[in-house]
Amino acid sequence: MKLTKYTHACVRLEKDGVVIVLDPGTFSEAAEAMEGAQAVLVTHEHPDHLDTAAVVEALEGDPGLALYAPESVAGKLREEAPGTAARIHAVEPGSTFQVSGFDIRSFGGQHALIHPQIPVVANIGYLVDSNVYHPGDSFIIPDGIKVQTLLVPLHAPWSKSAEVVDFVIGVRAPRAFQIHDGLLNDNGLGIVEGHVQRIGAKYGTEYKHLAPRESVEV
Repeated sequence: MKLTKYTHACVRLEKDGVVIVLDPGTFSEAAEAMEGAQAVLVTHEHPDHLDTAAVVEALEGDPGLALYAPESVAGKLREEAPGTAARIHAVEPGSTFQVSGFDIRSFGGQHALIHPQIPVVANIGYLVDSNVYHPGDSFIIPDGIKVQTLLVPLHAPWSKSAEVVDFVIGVRAPRAFQIHDGLLNDNGLGIVEGHVQRIGAKYGTEYKHLAPRESVEV
């Protein structure tokens, strides 16, 4: 499977000529990431994970494109693009389904707490082919299965570095790459990634930074 990292939280996965995209948001190259895709998976409704305009345009422009998201997201997108409603699917946590030849398992259910006065929205983490895990905005650890490739939310208004490192330790995937790094400058990125790389290695996780549009086989 080929994994291509886009800016912030967007990732493109390719296998046997089939493409799925996770979290094409406004901080990312959403339209570019979705080119030729068969499906889009969205973890939650925040704009840095969902560029609504770009996704609606992609759905309306490609009759073969399907979308999977929490019902709160799926319902809004059906209103935005009613002609594509049959291809917009709601995902519940704890479910297993297939998307264009990819096996998907969903985890979690809630976005991590930002502040008690800020409402908590639905968030779904996706495990693809028992390999790549994208948690969205959460540190939910998949139960009952070994993750091979972990996408690590490095920095967010809802997290601190200790929680990031503990997430990596808890999952213990053999390899990890960063997501949710769009709010960090080079200084902050170097500090957080240094902690993740050094401490993660003690627990068997090899961490590597991917530049925007960089690809790797996983």
